[in-house]
Amino acid sequence: MSTFRFGQHVIKASAVFLQTELSFALVNRKPVVPGHVLVCPLRPVERFRDLHPDEVADLFTTTQRVADLVEKHFQASSLTIAIQDGPEAGQTVKHVHVHVLPRMAGDFERNDNVYDELQKHDRESEDVPSRWRTEEEMAAEASDLRKQFS
Repeated sequence: MSTFRFGQHVIKASAVFLQTELSFALVNRKPVVPGHVLVCPLRPVERFRDLHPDEVADLFTTTQRVADLVEKHFQASSLTIAIQDGPEAGQTVKHVHVHVLPRMAGDFERNDNVYDELQKHDRESEDVPSRWRTEEEMAAEASDLRKQFS
């Protein structure tokens, strides 16, 4: 597959570092912290409740694998794993996705500030595309992570 559907976006395969039967994991164009990645079902479904049971199982199994790798690879001591399910929850891409963020002591002044950043990071990036990472930067990180799964 040369591209992946991510809600209203088309993602190049170069940004994807893992694909399973029903899910895929990609690097983030504007990470809240270094190593912030996303795990999505292959089928573009807007809300969590609309996933089939086998998609839920694969999504969470894949998230667990990705989270373990991300924590080790980015030398984190913890993780924030979150789903923003619906617009009032901060979801800006109409496709279920799990945020996986490696966390370290002191990465935010208040630990829960991570949720404030998640709430606004996509909205800000839509206004300021120059703050997005380049396709080359994303491809390089995805390639590095892809090797970890080999």
